Amino acid sequence: MNKSLLSLALVAALSGCSLIPEYQRPDAPAPADWPQGEAYSKASPEARAQALGWREFFRDPALQQLIEVALENNRDLRVAALNVDAYRALYRVQRADVLPAVSADGAGTRSRTPGDLSMSGEPAISSQYSATFGVSWELDLFGRLRSLRDQALEEFFASEAAQRSTQISLIASVANAWLTLQADQALLQVTRDTLKTYEESLGLTQRSFDVGVASALELRQARSAVDSARVSIEQYTRLVAQDRNALTLLLGQALPTGLPADDRLERTQLAPLPVGLPSDLLQQRPDILQAEYQLRAANASIGAARAAFFPRISLTGAAGTASRELSGLFDGGSGYWSFSPSISVPIFNAGQLRANLDYAEISKNIQVAQYEKAIQTAFREVADGLAAQATYTRQVQAQRDLLATSEDYYNLAERRYRTGVDSYLTVLDAQRQLFSVQQQLISDRLAQMTSEVNLFKALGGGWQEKLQAVPAEG
Repeated sequence: MNKSLLSLALVAALSGCSLIPEYQRPDAPAPADWPQGEAYSKASPEARAQALGWREFFRDPALQQLIEVALENNRDLRVAALNVDAYRALYRVQRADVLPAVSADGAGTRSRTPGDLSMSGEPAISSQYSATFGVSWELDLFGRLRSLRDQALEEFFASEAAQRSTQISLIASVANAWLTLQADQALLQVTRDTLKTYEESLGLTQRSFDVGVASALELRQARSAVDSARVSIEQYTRLVAQDRNALTLLLGQALPTGLPADDRLERTQLAPLPVGLPSDLLQQRPDILQAEYQLRAANASIGAARAAFFPRISLTGAAGTASRELSGLFDGGSGYWSFSPSISVPIFNAGQLRANLDYAEISKNIQVAQYEKAIQTAFREVADGLAAQATYTRQVQAQRDLLATSEDYYNLAERRYRTGVDSYLTVLDAQRQLFSVQQQLISDRLAQMTSEVNLFKALGGGWQEKLQAVPAEG
């Protein structure tokens, strides 16, 4: 036993404190400000971020309904909630060990002894009855039990934070799945509209070919465009069905009927995000809170490992009555009592206690690294979201401008073809370009909105409507 442990033990025994090292939160390994540059908005946030619940962020009534269903029925969220209950029970177990254990026992025996075993040579019947009230208590002079209790408490808080993290992930997954379904439905509709245009062009080209105006090559190209659109329709039909299946899994039940339809897929479906300073993540990200609670738990385990080097003192007492007859159980002179203090001093254990202490200290260092990584990961996710926020706004606007230009190009090419100025090849090129730009605009809108959802998740939003639980005292 080294001198440092001995001195800690003396201080703990005299003051009634534990041997848990003083907890100090590690410095956050992240810059004080968000990145700056062309990819980011020039308006840097100055105000601190405010908690934003998912009801305030998601403005689409259909999406709100889907999130409500998922929070009620999703199986992953149920498992997370049950884990919280399990760690709450474990905390109550460790808390009970700190307090004295009181028990009341009653016993009775009645036996017959054969004559050849009796001193009198005659069969004998004996009876014994007792009623005992007992108390046992381990004196936690060095804080071993309190350390284990504190460790269990921090693990409970970590599980509660993990539940909130699961809730945020679920909300973001439902939102992204719903947006993906909307995008695929929009793509399916655009493809159907394009197919109608291709079929009209095919009919016009067929008539031109029949009268010898259009060539066989133009006719084949027109048919190729129709066949290509039909292939795309089947692809998007399959994707829509798979999107619905993904939503069903997230909801834990079938999609509700009569969902409000909103196929606009516009940024206005989402509220503006209040982005604060990087330090705000320490209080808003449940995964960071979870990592810190686990770090606190590992810190508390060191106290228990240190206390294991020192004696364990237990007090056991019992008092009651005993009698040969049940009727005389509470007569005068039938009382008895016992008091049994005990002490257990570790002398030799082949280095087991030292190894346990080393393991506890190493586990704490691991948790420190995981805590720092959680902060760095959070910073990267928010920085990526801020970069996407600014660039997607400009990208979607540029794609809208390109769509307007492509529509003008197609209308002009079609008029020139109908008047015999240009060939069908120009019209076909304009049709394909317009179709491609329409598809890309929908894809860019989806990417923009999913990036906003991911930024909402990265900022730790979505769980503020539910308060942090506390272990039940019962």
